[in-house]
Amino acid sequence: MLFKDIAIIDENFEYQEGCWVGVTDDRIAYIGAEAPADAAAYGEVYDGAGKLMMPALYNAHSHAPMTLLRGFAENLPLQRWLNEKCWPFEAKMTPEDNYWATVLACAEMARYGVVGFSDMYYATPERAKAVVEAGLKANLCEGLIAFEPKPYASYPICQMNEQYVATLHGMANGRILMDYNIHAEYTSNQQVCEDIAAIAKAKGLRLHIHLSETASEVAECRERHDGMSPVKYFESIGVLDLPVTAAHCVWLDDEDMDIMAEKGVFVANNPASNMKLGSGFARIPEMLARGMNVCLGTDGMASNNSHDMFADMYLMGLIYKGSTLDPAVVTPQQVLRAATRTGALSQGREDCGLLREGMKADVCVLDVTGPQWCPMTDPVYNVVFSGAGSDVVLTLCDGQVVYRDGAWPTIDLERAKAEVAARAKRIIAEL
Repeated sequence: MLFKDIAIIDENFEYQEGCWVGVTDDRIAYIGAEAPADAAAYGEVYDGAGKLMMPALYNAHSHAPMTLLRGFAENLPLQRWLNEKCWPFEAKMTPEDNYWATVLACAEMARYGVVGFSDMYYATPERAKAVVEAGLKANLCEGLIAFEPKPYASYPICQMNEQYVATLHGMANGRILMDYNIHAEYTSNQQVCEDIAAIAKAKGLRLHIHLSETASEVAECRERHDGMSPVKYFESIGVLDLPVTAAHCVWLDDEDMDIMAEKGVFVANNPASNMKLGSGFARIPEMLARGMNVCLGTDGMASNNSHDMFADMYLMGLIYKGSTLDPAVVTPQQVLRAATRTGALSQGREDCGLLREGMKADVCVLDVTGPQWCPMTDPVYNVVFSGAGSDVVLTLCDGQVVYRDGAWPTIDLERAKAEVAARAKRIIAEL
């Protein structure tokens, strides 16, 4: 595909008009102010009038099958939300339930310009199948809750993960990658955490965890571990000695942030979920000032209700101005980088997340002719503060169309909706 005379958000997250962008196979092959010399070789010419191309989005923390729980677990703090609603519901979910719920999540994400997501849940083969069929990419980990004080090898998930890493990691030309998982400090024991960290480090794989989401989580961790915060505890047992994506990180102190900056931990900021569950506001401006890796996620649909990451970008760009009483903190460029390039890097995808020649052709195109886009005084601000996922008219993942003008070429949307609605109704009736 060759995009003609289209505006772009370039690799420096700056706006450029009148560009030509050529996609060959799964790569961005050309970006320039004029048509490439071999323009005819690109095939379809896409008219960029009234359109804006930007890097596609990377959702750094999700629980895709929780589309089944959308609207089910409402108006509850985290621990009641988990114990009274989510865990009983999830206990009734079958592998096929997880498959269809992930199909629907993929459709929703593709609709809103998301091509990759880091997903912590169960039924990993079924989730992988859904992602591959949808044409998206994902880092998948099998959720681990390990209350019993025994080694990781004693848990059935140990053998499951070995099989998943052997059979799923790198499938679909690298679109599926396997991560390891520690759900959280409060749902695991030290031996399991140490074992998983050692295995993941030996295999060169990444780790996905929940970290310091609530004030009570941090306080209870300090009681259990001689005054150590969750960050200090995980550092002390080697968990942070490998590439880690840590979701939430709302209740970090200065020492925590120093440790995470030194270790290169990726912070998956989830502003909508953290507000919805009453967990608080992560100290994102201070993290960015320290040079920490900040990316952006939606979390699951029981604590956000939408995979529209443009809404999360809006929140990230806005709430810290209010919470710090400083209107100059967190720039749109920082928000866009968190939602694209840093999110891709949190998945270990070095060749993704930027509009640059040679990078993977992960792009989304927005229709910017709507009234909310006028005037385009500063288009980068418009993307974060005026744009919405509904403005996306085209999403490419590895150069393939996964959403275009109201159609999903890889997904039977109506069946996915019908399956999820029926399965949610069945599970609720079983509770």
